[in-house]
Amino acid sequence: MGRRAGAPEVNAGSMADIAFLLLIFFLVTTTIETDAGLDRMLPPIEPPEDEVVIKQKNIFQVNINKNGQLLADDELIDLRQLRAKAMEFLDNNGDGSCTYCKGKKNADSSDNPDKAIISLKNDRETKYSIYITVQNELVGAYNDLRDRESQRLFNRDFTDMQAEFLNPETDKDLKEKLKEKVQRIQKLFPQKLSEAETSSN
Repeated sequence: MGRRAGAPEVNAGSMADIAFLLLIFFLVTTTIETDAGLDRMLPPIEPPEDEVVIKQKNIFQVNINKNGQLLADDELIDLRQLRAKAMEFLDNNGDGSCTYCKGKKNADSSDNPDKAIISLKNDRETKYSIYITVQNELVGAYNDLRDRESQRLFNRDFTDMQAEFLNPETDKDLKEKLKEKVQRIQKLFPQKLSEAETSSN
């Protein structure tokens, strides 16, 4: 009886080359999504030379405790009420200088949108999801007021106009026109959202 031939050996010499080429292919063709993050302006490193005096009535204080409860200007409120409360504060027009505001002109609330500041403070143990939801509601208050003014002036929502302006595929000439409109609306309701130091209690 003749000897049985063994199984043919596979030449593995080029396997490393093939694996390397596949790795390069996937690295080149894969797109990695990145989180946009929160758009916030940080305070300057050095304090201003002139001391800026801000009236307490021009600050809308929002506190989040570790249980996710909200305190807005020392009043316990539900998260669903936050946007309306913030809009009422921003649009108040206490000093009557704002010609486009439709607020109640409450003398104990903000003077005008340019002076109105929203201050957010949270506990160290606050859940991230609650923190982001509160941020969204506060930014939503600004966007709703900006949408109102954008509809009045340009017959379109500010949020749509801003999205088109930020889109990299938008035509350069159109971008320039949109930039003027976007900046004009932003100036009517400037986003002054301050984050106070996190408390450990």
